[in-house]
Amino acid sequence: MAEEERRDRLVIRKVIQASCEEVFAAWIDPKSIGEWMCPGEIVTAEAQLDPRGGGTYRIVMKGTRAIDHTGEYLVVEPPSKLAFTWISKTTGNQPTLVTVELFERGSACELVLTHERFANADEVKRHQGGWGQIVDKLARYLARRSPIRGD
Repeated sequence: MAEEERRDRLVIRKVIQASCEEVFAAWIDPKSIGEWMCPGEIVTAEAQLDPRGGGTYRIVMKGTRAIDHTGEYLVVEPPSKLAFTWISKTTGNQPTLVTVELFERGSACELVLTHERFANADEVKRHQGGWGQIVDKLARYLARRSPIRGD
């Protein structure tokens, strides 16, 4: 996984051994999110999603504490692109922008996650590790669903 960092954004890249359709489906399935959107001490996530342009979502990551995330879907283009606002206590309750782009790489899918519009470099740093863990868990989740391909 290669990661790029700027003052107001982060970029995470990972090739996942699954089709882009499978990766996209995982991002819009509340049950799926509960298994892989769990960075750090988070053990599960509850998601309520309305994945359409203008639709909203709420994801509550639960561990030793609960962290509430809300936002609006701005772009929903299966199986290649999702863009949504991301608002939580960790962004100072200010809207930031997450874009997930998916590119076919043979039988695999390259995921490029860009999270931008952070207020400062500290917010970028705090989110960099979390998104990295989330993307790794997504890859492992999809590998468990299709063990022939592996991770």
